[in-house]
Amino acid sequence: MMSDEVRRLTERELLMDRPDPPKTVVLALGNLIRSDDSVALHALALLEQDPRVPGHVSFVEGGTKGLELVPYISEAAYLLVLDAVDVGASPGTIFRITAQELRTLPGSSNVHELALADILNALRLMGQEPGETVLLGVQPSTTQLGIALSEPAERAVPALVSAAIAELHRWDSFGAALSREAKEPLVDIA
Repeated sequence: MMSDEVRRLTERELLMDRPDPPKTVVLALGNLIRSDDSVALHALALLEQDPRVPGHVSFVEGGTKGLELVPYISEAAYLLVLDAVDVGASPGTIFRITAQELRTLPGSSNVHELALADILNALRLMGQEPGETVLLGVQPSTTQLGIALSEPAERAVPALVSAAIAELHRWDSFGAALSREAKEPLVDIA
């Protein structure tokens, strides 16, 4: 039996004593009228409704904006970027690239890759670079004018959502227990 001096804490009081989780942002880049270029935007719409996504995650539909996105992602501990990126793989292939790998990739004419590099550079200059940035990309089949995804890109959307959720949970696990190494959701490519 509990003594009168011991007080039970309510769930709300317990939650108030916990530190806030690190700021985590999911940024989707793409253009809705350029076919597969919109694959990340379709995935983001599903992620926003998915109950498996931790409640502290913020979502940013970045479209084709560039540096104007900086205020929305500044001070993020974790930044997960979703985009259609041509790496010469089979259409619909999903790949994972870290911020370090992004810095070493040769320049490209892809507007999003240039915008992402500019955003990361601006954050670095401001001293607000995320602790970890990961790009989950989908190899597009086409980025011609059109509002429909190609069949490979459409099939990739659920897998992209699952990969994003795995990454978010890896970060939550990492933040909760630094000593435990979580399994990577996908194979890294350089």
